[in-house]
Amino acid sequence: MPKTDVPGTTGITGHRLRWWTELPLIVLVYAAYSAGRLIVRGDVASAIDHGVGILKAEQFLRLNAESPLNRLFTANAWIGVPADFWYASLHYLVTPAVLVWLFRSKAVHYRAARAWLMISTMIGLIGFTLLPTCPPRLLSKGHGFVDTMAQYSDFGWWGGEASAPRGLGGMTNQYAAMPSLHVGWALWCGVMLWRCGRSPLTKVAAVAYPLITTIVVMGTANHYFFDAVAGAAVMGVGLLLVRPVQRLTEPVTNRLRARFLSTAGPSSATESSIVSAGCQTSTGERIPRQRKQSAPHGAESSARPADAGHPAEAGDGAPAPAH
Repeated sequence: MPKTDVPGTTGITGHRLRWWTELPLIVLVYAAYSAGRLIVRGDVASAIDHGVGILKAEQFLRLNAESPLNRLFTANAWIGVPADFWYASLHYLVTPAVLVWLFRSKAVHYRAARAWLMISTMIGLIGFTLLPTCPPRLLSKGHGFVDTMAQYSDFGWWGGEASAPRGLGGMTNQYAAMPSLHVGWALWCGVMLWRCGRSPLTKVAAVAYPLITTIVVMGTANHYFFDAVAGAAVMGVGLLLVRPVQRLTEPVTNRLRARFLSTAGPSSATESSIVSAGCQTSTGERIPRQRKQSAPHGAESSARPADAGHPAEAGDGAPAPAH
């Protein structure tokens, strides 16, 4: 019986998903994204101008929800402190957890979901490059924003420089506010949980996680409302590009995968296509029977010749003797 794979665990070329090929790919893309954020810091003056311009546009349209949310978070530590933990932690915990869950339990959706996340992340990096933006917390005090991460820094491991640990503020780009990938990644997690989850709790989490994240990034003065909208738009564009990008990159990824598997050993390439070598079906059989690899000595001489009138005794699947 030919060996078959679970639908969705293989690509068009039939390769199974392996964690030792997936993990380096994800780490490589995230490392390139993080390095890109540091390289494209942009000019501080232009970043401030962009931030003020976004705020004025929101005020003109009466969409500046970040101002009342920031006052609420600043005046109530029981809201502000959990929000800071949410902003500093879940961005880096929930997204990998959903990826692992898809890989282990929902492999039919994993490959496209992983591509969607990576493509959108790279689009976000382009946004940081073209439009460096000063977040509300770094604007002058006259705009009325308070950096809650700095205000409540004694409660957590972060300092006054975004969500970076104390002393590592130089390792982050504080002007990478547009688009908000906190919101974008949370939206990706929500879509995956809604589509692949089955329990009511999963459905609730699928709606609550991106919604609360959007409120948190504005209330902590790390993003404008338009940053959140841009984060959602980036994910939409990334979703539309999944199929074209997969078609373009498939030949390269197949060659790399084949080279990796060839260096891993010949066993993966020469694996038998038979599930059970000693239990097979022949033509005319419905139930496979175990066969002995070699007949015992003297078995042929002691075996009773098959009667022409009883061809079923001639052996499993063997033709009746000719007359």
